[in-house]
Amino acid sequence: MTTVGDTTASARMQQLDVFRRVGGPRRLLMALQMSDEVRAVTEAGIRHRHPGWSEEQLHAALVELLTGVEPARPRLARLR
Repeated sequence: MTTVGDTTASARMQQLDVFRRVGGPRRLLMALQMSDEVRAVTEAGIRHRHPGWSEEQLHAALVELLTGVEPARPRLARLR
């Protein structure tokens, strides 16, 4: 299990207790929502750093950040 540096042990235990009580389908929904939020924040950061980039360039950069350089390299090479 990964530990988070900005979360106290007590808070982490409470979080785990909530996850255990809500059940599988709700945990899956929570995980999907968190994933969407991380993607949105990451995309906003790319937009901030590269305001002139097209949607295709932004998407390629997002893919590179989230999955690694290799999957996005051919697409990025075309766009740059």
